[in-house]
Amino acid sequence: MLRLAAGVLLTALICAWPFRSSDAQDVGVVQNEIVLIDPEQLFEQTRLGRSIAQRIQQERETLIALNRKLEAELEAEEKDLTAQRQQSSPDEFRALADAFDEKVQQIRRDSERRARDLERRRERAPRDFLRQVEPILIDLMRDAGAVVVLDQRSVLLSADIVDMTDLAILRIDAAFRSNGATDPETAEPPGEEAPEPDE
Repeated sequence: MLRLAAGVLLTALICAWPFRSSDAQDVGVVQNEIVLIDPEQLFEQTRLGRSIAQRIQQERETLIALNRKLEAELEAEEKDLTAQRQQSSPDEFRALADAFDEKVQQIRRDSERRARDLERRRERAPRDFLRQVEPILIDLMRDAGAVVVLDQRSVLLSADIVDMTDLAILRIDAAFRSNGATDPETAEPPGEEAPEPDE
């Protein structure tokens, strides 16, 4: 999942800006035409990525708690319905049982829908994260004088290729911290005039 998203991102980075070697010499970044980035490591080790993952985990725990609450309520309602069986006619009890069964089925459908929605958000999270940090990665690529960025996990052997993952993590953390972003749903990368992090 992440690898596909990274492939799309890295392809976009190659075409996103014109290469200008004169711009990349005074920023204190190792210069190389080919650099490596590990998108999965970015997601797992940046504050923004961890915040997104934590948000999804909290939603999962909330959903589990809701399902347990609904299950307990249904069990109690089923006991009440069983107790009414002796005081109700067969037709009345059948109507009550049918209504209860429909309620159970609707709750199950709603629960499955919420679970599917959460799973889609979990799968989409790394791609959304990469879109948010893409401007920062483009700036890093420009500062390194690079013409191509490769997914570090897809490179078996390398010579004269610089891994920029750690530096990218520092820049992403600095950028979103300086931008005052705490909510992953509203966080936006800073503009071009945002202060550069110490490197």
